Amino acid sequence: MNTTDKTELQNRIGYKFKDESLLIRALVHSSYSNEHKEFECNERLEFLGDSVLSIITAEYLFSALPGCREGLLTRIRAALVNEKALAEYAAQIKLGDELFLNSGEEATGGRSRPSVTSDAFEALLAAIYLDGGMEEAKRFVLPFISEGLRKQESRREDAKSALQEIVQRKKGSRIEYILAGEHGPDHAKRFEVELYINGVMMGRGEASSKKEAEQHAAAEAIKKYNDEK
Repeated sequence: MNTTDKTELQNRIGYKFKDESLLIRALVHSSYSNEHKEFECNERLEFLGDSVLSIITAEYLFSALPGCREGLLTRIRAALVNEKALAEYAAQIKLGDELFLNSGEEATGGRSRPSVTSDAFEALLAAIYLDGGMEEAKRFVLPFISEGLRKQESRREDAKSALQEIVQRKKGSRIEYILAGEHGPDHAKRFEVELYINGVMMGRGEASSKKEAEQHAAAEAIKKYNDEK
């Protein structure tokens, strides 16, 4: 296996490995290592990468969203690091093209399968962490996380209108936003809003203003509608 084949990938991610064997290991799928016993698959690196990703994302959100309570921070983090999100990050750097797969996995679309590419993304993050330390790991992954958060916020901006369109498809349906609580000092107050559709709570939002909290609640309700489809 020729490690020089991965020069373009290193250029795309903006990181040059000192130990290129770490990079190769991050790209080896279990299907390949099962046929080539001399190569270790990326599952152990994926395990480590999951934890590295979690702490980097948590620290970033803690700083980027001051005053945001634990429950909402947890939901935002989950949306930024779930399989779908990680597969999208992997696609941005064409990670699937670089994976080592056996012929069967290749033939069945393994290079674009979210479960495969998301795991490889975590493994790559772990490889960078081991090779260059936490600061290099942050430098690599934070642009994906920050852009993901920006897109989330953008989608929330008009979530109320989008939800209204969805609900109006059923005649007689009614949306109600209720202020469930507020806390914090006057200069940094936080508002909690609950969203009910026909008397059933479908979303909860928290923010520094009632309007923004309503948008968060609407976004959560839309997600529930999509998950039920």
